[in-house]
Amino acid sequence: MVLQPTDIKHVSLEVFQIFSKETPLLTAGNRSAYNTMTIGWGGLGYLWRWPVCTVYVRPSRYTKAFMDRHNSFSVSVLGDEWKEQKALCGTKSGRDMDKLQACGLSVSFGDMETPYIQEARLVMICRKLYYQDFDKSLFLDDKIALSYPEEDYHRMYVGEVMQVLQAV
Repeated sequence: MVLQPTDIKHVSLEVFQIFSKETPLLTAGNRSAYNTMTIGWGGLGYLWRWPVCTVYVRPSRYTKAFMDRHNSFSVSVLGDEWKEQKALCGTKSGRDMDKLQACGLSVSFGDMETPYIQEARLVMICRKLYYQDFDKSLFLDDKIALSYPEEDYHRMYVGEVMQVLQAV
């Protein structure tokens, strides 16, 4: 499988499938240091006249430090054959192990030298535009707080989709 650049205008995605069933890998960093994690929350759309990808990271996640230090990130969507590897990337910390090596996954670098997962069927390279920490006082449904028994509210990152790579 080879990833080829694709014009975002020609990409048709099943957004609810990508984030709820395919659990992509979020990767941030640079050539000298990077980390990846599995994400189940995200969104795609248009904001401020740009195509955007929104991702959410808890403060305890090792990847958050990479997201905060770097101006870009990638979202890599892998096929079902990578289910066990995605599970490992969502349950183990990059502080303790090289998750990608343990999973047999390879890193390549896209626009802005952004790391992404080479085995993906779809990759979005994003330039960070905005971030915001969730604020419990702004939750309009009390049930949302049930997702945060430890009050470790996510940070939301909005990134402009700068490059899309698709498997051919």
